[in-house]
Formats: sequence, C-alpha cells, structure tokens
Amino acid sequence: MRALNQEIPILLMTARDDLSSKQRGFCIGIDDYMVKPIELDELAMRIGALLRRAKIARSRKIVVGDFVLDADEHAAYLRGEPIALTVREFNLLYKLLSYPRKAFTRSQLMDEFWGIESASSLRTVDVYITKLRDKCAACTGFEIVTVHGLGYKAVIT
Repeated sequence: MRALNQEIPILLMTARDDLSSKQRGFCIGIDDYMVKPIELDELAMRIGALLRRAKIARSRKIVVGDFVLDADEHAAYLRGEPIALTVREFNLLYKLLSYPRKAFTRSQLMDEFWGIESASSLRTVDVYITKLRDKCAACTGFEIVTVHGLGYKAVIT
C-alpha cells in the first residue's frame, strides 16, 4: 500500500459549496474537495492524482520505522528479521496500519476477517489483538490502541 511516513489522502464529496465548509474540511485534514453533483471522469482524475502524490499506487509495503509489512511477500519484518504472523494476523495488522488513527469496531474487523456468518464471538478479535501486540512488542514505531467501548486502532508513534 504505502509507507506510513505519508498520510492516506482524503477526498471529501459534499453538496456544500460555501467557502466556510471548504475551509473546515481543509482545516481537519482533507486533501481535496468536490461538490456534488460530481462527474465520474473528474473523480477518477482526482483520485489518480491523490494516489500519485501519496505514492500509494506503486507500493504494497507498509513501513513504520524499522518495521515492514510486505503485502506481496505476505511477510512482516522487524529490523530485517522476519516476524511469524498467521494469515489472519497479517491481514488484521495490515488493515490497522493502512488506516492509522482510524478506529475499527470489533464487528467491522470480525465481519471482514472472519465473515458475517462466523460462529466466533467478538472477543475473538481481542485474542488476535493480544497476539499481535505480543509479536510486535519490540516495534517502537506503532502501537495498537484499544478504543474503549468500540474496538482498536493503530497509532504511529
């Protein structure tokens, strides 16, 4: 996906076309602003430009300090040494690190990685997060934070 020394680009689409709404959007960190109705060709061009600037289109690695998650290899490395992760652990960590500071509910994570029809409880997510924290304890570039009453997020330190 991308190196985490860069942020994920955010494109806001809204019906609000007044300057104060645009100012608020840019003040909270959006990268581009489109007023509805939108042209699909223009949307595609803007997304392409945002991805080029963020270099997301070319990289499928997440790099946080000396920690690397490589989607092509489906492998994790800390200071060049491999970290053994199961497929589900890798996918869960990749998701969290792909959206730093974004909180995901246990239900969202469960639905994506275990499936809606899973017989597992939501606490299964907690077990996997505990395993990931243990396996990544030596990594100083990020931490997986509990959002009480909601779920989890990755925070780049």
